[in-house]
Amino acid sequence: MNRDMLYQVALTMVPQIGDVHAASLLQHFETAEEIFSAGRRVLDKIPGIGPVRSKSIRSFKDFSKAEKELDFTRKYGIQVLYRNHPGYPKRLLHCYDAPSLLYYKGNADINTSRILAIIGTRNHTGYGREITGHIIRELAPYKVLIVSGLAYGIDALAHKASLDNRLPTIGVIAHGLDRIYPPAHTSLARAMTQSGGLLTDLRSGTAPDKQNFPKRNRIVAGIADAVVVIETDIKGGSMITAELANNYNKDVFALPGKVTDAKSAGCNYLIRSNKAALATSGKDILEYMNWSNPATSKNIHQKKLFIDLTPEEKRITEMLSGQTSVHIDEINLHCGLSSSTIAAAMLHLELEGIITALPGKHYKLN
Repeated sequence: MNRDMLYQVALTMVPQIGDVHAASLLQHFETAEEIFSAGRRVLDKIPGIGPVRSKSIRSFKDFSKAEKELDFTRKYGIQVLYRNHPGYPKRLLHCYDAPSLLYYKGNADINTSRILAIIGTRNHTGYGREITGHIIRELAPYKVLIVSGLAYGIDALAHKASLDNRLPTIGVIAHGLDRIYPPAHTSLARAMTQSGGLLTDLRSGTAPDKQNFPKRNRIVAGIADAVVVIETDIKGGSMITAELANNYNKDVFALPGKVTDAKSAGCNYLIRSNKAALATSGKDILEYMNWSNPATSKNIHQKKLFIDLTPEEKRITEMLSGQTSVHIDEINLHCGLSSSTIAAAMLHLELEGIITALPGKHYKLN
């Protein structure tokens, strides 16, 4: 048994230790096991922990429960992805409240270069059904991974249309992987694990209780490059997800609808309040995200022949190489340079025409 994985799972079971607290702890210790062996005085000094939470960590003894959960994941071929695991969704690392651990059953690459979340009301109209299928058909040639919440309505339509158009699709669920909710989507979920996957931060035995759905929504918003709202009322889960996406500096799109149609009231509000860009087709999204004209490595190598790059600039261009676009936060995270150094290097690269700034603080090689 992977000992670090055991302690990573155990950490999610400690009372009063949430995802933000777990992240703080994991910044101070090389392994999760060290957290449980640390003294209370050491734990007390970690920001956000204090004496109450340190006592909770020190008194935790139920490691057999974590072992049981790992037995379940092995039996059913479920991947356990924690923050420093190479398979953990890198986009989530930029979210302050990212899950400390995820359970994933599937075969889609959750770190692929293009991920789009498509969400909307459970009680969709014929217009919502039609536009969802239309958008996904237009996205199909561009290898976009579609993410949604496996709920009734637009979510299920997005998953089904993705499968019909041979696009991988991931359902983020608000319960453990020992069940499917709603049960009517069991066959759909099974098909998705063969061409996509199911993802959750909740361990087996967790029911789809009301409080779990906002947790699910934050993963939908955080794992994607952009979020598309098809139809929604002025209140509801889709509006929460759109707001979360804005807070995470993600691009948000909304489909406009009739001003008299309650199912489009939320979308119209998002557009009117500049919280979402207006989109009427998949082509609009592809163009805005710069996914329809990917950069080629040939152009990059030609530019390098004529321009002398500093070591810092080379590090940035190497990171951007082969990527459709990269968010500035990811560049800051993985380049190992100060923010001021990166800013200066990227300004020079942009002036030289080597990189292009895209909407939503993304950059690409020309």
